[in-house]
Amino acid sequence: MNVSLQQLRVFIAVARQRSFTRAAREFDLTQSAVSRCVRELEEAIDLRLFDRTTRQVELTSAGASLERRIGRLLDEIELTLREERAANEGHTGVVVIACCPVLSSSWLPDALARCAAAFPELIVAVKDWSQDAVIESVEQGETDFGVISAMTLPGPETLHVQPLFATPLRALLPIAHPLAHRASIEWEALSHLPLITLDAGSGVRVAVDSALRTHGVRPRAVQELAHAAAVLRMVELELGVGVLPVDDHETLAATLVARPLHPEATLTAMLVRRRNRSLRPNAEAVWSQFATGSKQVRRAGNAQHAHPDIDDASVDSPLDDATLRTA
Repeated sequence: MNVSLQQLRVFIAVARQRSFTRAAREFDLTQSAVSRCVRELEEAIDLRLFDRTTRQVELTSAGASLERRIGRLLDEIELTLREERAANEGHTGVVVIACCPVLSSSWLPDALARCAAAFPELIVAVKDWSQDAVIESVEQGETDFGVISAMTLPGPETLHVQPLFATPLRALLPIAHPLAHRASIEWEALSHLPLITLDAGSGVRVAVDSALRTHGVRPRAVQELAHAAAVLRMVELELGVGVLPVDDHETLAATLVARPLHPEATLTAMLVRRRNRSLRPNAEAVWSQFATGSKQVRRAGNAQHAHPDIDDASVDSPLDDATLRTA
């Protein structure tokens, strides 16, 4: 069966107008061209669609049934095409991104607010997933792009990476904690203390473990959680010392303080997308808004935490896949 979209559109027009002549005017065709189009459709589907007389055109029972069903399908096709055209205009439609928990609970809401102000007709749908799930969704094309946080610039050969900003790991303590009076804290001071941090799905646990190994720190225990709010609450209840990425813009509860850890260890927030695959224009608009907006907001506050290997340019980084999967 060889049926064209044009044949179906002409059929619906004739059925609606009950006239080959009026349908021809609608498509700027001759009456004979419309008649031929309908006849070819009838031959292709082996059904008679119209009863023709010299005075009028009436649908057969098969034609009436087909008009209802094909009409709905053509409306759906037209709607889909309009939405796709709108998406390719760059500032409308739906963009789907995936974000790791440490950023979805801190940086992302402000980034989404800036994006909404810039593109009020654009919808950004967020998947709040673990770091591995974010990467997998980008690789599989399930999301337009992802946002992750890692110590290094990760990414298998299939990924393109855009660094955003670096955030230092800091110790979070109740005000009454013995270490809270210090301006900064050496990693070694955390030995034999219970620590609370985020799990591997956020990218934070790997960074914390790396720093502990590097500086020979043996905490009494390390409690890992999925959400930063849970870490902060446990620190408030004096269940341990929190270790989280905290920048100068974040506001903590009045009962908590954040102290720099030295030597400094940082995590880099970054956008990731499939390498050698262009984004749809609306997704490209969101990517650019996230990248430029982050530079403007973070440049002053985080200048002292800049990653030595990161500049403002986009980075294509061949990544160690093992590092990526654990980061």
